[in-house]
Amino acid sequence: MKNRPLDLNDFLEADSATEEIPVEPPEELDVQKAVVEELAAEKAELHEKIEELKKQIEDSKSEIEALKSANENLKAEKSALLEKLEAAEKEVEKAQEDVQERNPNCLALLDRDVELPDRFTGETRDHVLEVIKEARDKAESEGRVRRAQLLEGVLFANEPSGNLEKKRKAMEDFFNENGNIVNGTVISELTRCGIAYRNGEEYLLPKEIMLRTY
Repeated sequence: MKNRPLDLNDFLEADSATEEIPVEPPEELDVQKAVVEELAAEKAELHEKIEELKKQIEDSKSEIEALKSANENLKAEKSALLEKLEAAEKEVEKAQEDVQERNPNCLALLDRDVELPDRFTGETRDHVLEVIKEARDKAESEGRVRRAQLLEGVLFANEPSGNLEKKRKAMEDFFNENGNIVNGTVISELTRCGIAYRNGEEYLLPKEIMLRTY
């Protein structure tokens, strides 16, 4: 290479050969920084909301479990009370039956034929009281004051057992559940209870069965 003096062209060529490095304007950097910071803030806010919702879900689960537990306790208490009630009712009924066995007429208003025993406790008594009540009402409507007063006195001093009304209501409900039709289910239950459902060869209507039985 020959030595020669440098001139202006040498400097221009050196500048054009140098690789240019792009530099972003300061304004664009500020915008990008602001966007990143905004996204970061939104992410933090969303994270906070998610955590709050998770806590609400856990609280709701805890409340549901508490309600389930309370409901189970109520069911257990109800079942225990029903068992006690059923046991008490059986004891009362057994006591009444024991008394009636010792003296069949003690639960009736009048002496009766012991060869025709009650099918349930207080059957005769309840029927007699119903008849007296009907006679009292008739006496009042006819102006037979003295008879009405005497019969009223008997009703006042003698409370029905209520078993007749219960049996009658249970039978009515049973017929209603079966569409007031004497079907196989009805016949089976009536047979079990010893209740007639035929008059000779003719089947009785539910209403007729009720009248003949209760």
